[in-house]
Amino acid sequence: MSEKKLTFALFGHTFQAEKSVYIEALLSMLKERGGKIVIARNFYQYLKNTLKRPFAVDGVFDTTDYEADIVLSIGGDGTFLQAASNVGERDTPILGINTGRLGFLADTTPAEMKQTFDDIFQHRYQIESRSLLQVECPEQPLRGYPFGLNEISVLKRDSSSMISIRTTVNDIYLNTYQADGLILATPTGSTAYSLSVGGPIIAPQSNTIAMTPVAPHSLNMRPIVLTDDCQIILEVESRSHNFLVSIDGRSETCRQGSRLIIRKAPFTVKLIKRLGHHFFETLHQKMMWGADGRV
Repeated sequence: MSEKKLTFALFGHTFQAEKSVYIEALLSMLKERGGKIVIARNFYQYLKNTLKRPFAVDGVFDTTDYEADIVLSIGGDGTFLQAASNVGERDTPILGINTGRLGFLADTTPAEMKQTFDDIFQHRYQIESRSLLQVECPEQPLRGYPFGLNEISVLKRDSSSMISIRTTVNDIYLNTYQADGLILATPTGSTAYSLSVGGPIIAPQSNTIAMTPVAPHSLNMRPIVLTDDCQIILEVESRSHNFLVSIDGRSETCRQGSRLIIRKAPFTVKLIKRLGHHFFETLHQKMMWGADGRV
């Protein structure tokens, strides 16, 4: 009995024409190993216009209308976050191929593709489950995908004054932040926006939420780490009478007086990692931890 062919769904960054050589190499590797390839329509059109020559795929799909064993994200961490939002509640694991810059989520380099796909076709890899946050707004239902793999942020509008964010945790008052914003980050998102404003780095399986103010008015407003089984309610006041809610970089405007209810999502995102890979390796590679020769 022949082994079932693996089907790969491809999502990619559409603004890096110089990286298209990696895409051609990837398509060739998958075909050589007997893989089936389906590709997001916008990425397919981009490749068709960029490569300017035929390339074979087994199907083209729109957003979430696909069936696959593995999702491939080709770009940086932003592309990975978009792919994760398209995967949604499916259990389809995601592999990130980094043609962007830093790449905490998309951590497979083009140079590592051959070995990585040799391992995948021989089922030599591990799956990491990553938690998400979800947000609800009872007074003003949000239009977009309400789940964030990295973070959910409440931010002032570009030209407005700082905002006041009354925060309760499990119905217990915590604080009123006067700041440019407040970031609630998963462990996965602790190395993203949260880190850039002084939030802590958190190991991926820590079951926590980091809450970090953005440019707080008072310097004694510091980050706090909470267990991820809590419910957080934010009530925002703004002189401009509205504010921004950003979910993994996808922003929309909310009216003052709207409550945001934030909790852990009921599902996880599955990441493909090399066997034996550890989060500390990522810190060594991406942040140069352990590289100081004086120690």
